Amino acid sequence: MVCIERLAGLCPPDDVVSPLLVCSVLSLPYSPVIYLDFNRTTPMAPSVVEAMKPYWLTHFMLPGQEHPHAQAVAEALENAREGVAILAGCEPFEVVFTGGGTEANNLGILGGVDRSERGHVLVSTLEHDSVLGATAHLAELGWEVESVPCDSNGLVDPESLGRAIRSTTRLACVQLANPVLGTIQPVREIADICHSRGVSLHCDATQAFGKMPVDVTELRADTVSVSAHKFYGPKGSGALYVRRGLSLRPISFGEPREMGLRPGAENIPGCIGLGAAASLAGRCAGDVAASIGDLRDHFAYGLLSSLGDRARILCLDSPRLPNTIAIEMPGDAKRIQRAARQLAIATAQSDTPPDETTRALRAIGMSGAQVGRTIRLSLGWTSSRDQVDRAIELLADASDAASAA
Repeated sequence: MVCIERLAGLCPPDDVVSPLLVCSVLSLPYSPVIYLDFNRTTPMAPSVVEAMKPYWLTHFMLPGQEHPHAQAVAEALENAREGVAILAGCEPFEVVFTGGGTEANNLGILGGVDRSERGHVLVSTLEHDSVLGATAHLAELGWEVESVPCDSNGLVDPESLGRAIRSTTRLACVQLANPVLGTIQPVREIADICHSRGVSLHCDATQAFGKMPVDVTELRADTVSVSAHKFYGPKGSGALYVRRGLSLRPISFGEPREMGLRPGAENIPGCIGLGAAASLAGRCAGDVAASIGDLRDHFAYGLLSSLGDRARILCLDSPRLPNTIAIEMPGDAKRIQRAARQLAIATAQSDTPPDETTRALRAIGMSGAQVGRTIRLSLGWTSSRDQVDRAIELLADASDAASAA
């Protein structure tokens, strides 16, 4: 098991402990529920909470105030920016703090084009609601928005996207990792094709940071989104990487901050928390990916061993996040979810309008019946082998009960 604070000195490097002991070390409430929905959100790491505390009560000033205490806050804010930059593999001046991944996606998309023009935008069918909402707004302004499909393995083909580029194409939007399928897109190849045709690329990487090493200079996207609560930071805090030299326009207005791209008082505790979470994730992202990848494989093959050919792991042969399993079960997913009450798992929520899970499953060609049998499992830094083994038993029993119903 990976200890969330291993490199903060709270756990020995090779310690393998129970969930109860982990919760004790991290001062988290222990719950008998086995949480398997880390792609949705994560708990805050205690070191992140501690880093944020002084900026609510003691160091509550804003960076622009002209006295020494405010200068200390400004320095802390820039240290947090540097922490995000180190995690992302960029320079601090390329990091713009935002109110989360949704705002980062909106700023990268709507701020990355001249909205007074009428151009063409490409967007993959796997994108988050915030990306689809921002591009839908462009469509309302007269832009032509074209969907780029993925194949049955959950991957966007760079050459197919390249063939869809027109003389009027200004922007393409392709995520790095999908939270439902776990698939990792060939963003670098897509970026090279886009740039060779004079097209900018926005990449939503919110599901990748903290789960795998990410270097934005290697991705070559022009803008890349970050969300703190996906890797043990606070909700409502995020960032946008903006490639040096790129001209971006603000999408809201007021007192100019964050290089003129985001008005209003900064959420100082949230920014500090993002920086602390980024520093923690940056120190152990490689170890986390390897350890959780082994645990994910144990989980997947344990399920297949219990359920046999009645179950199917989706996108098994594609590059995937090390923590994510999407599996088509023998029984109705909602019934399985209700029967396995000790497990926190994700299923498709609605077909009208389709939620993110439904859209991803439909994008790889699944029928409505197949979507209704599919669950998503996502592991986290505190997931253990004991939890996984128990989850396999519970899912197998719940599946049998759902199939018999």
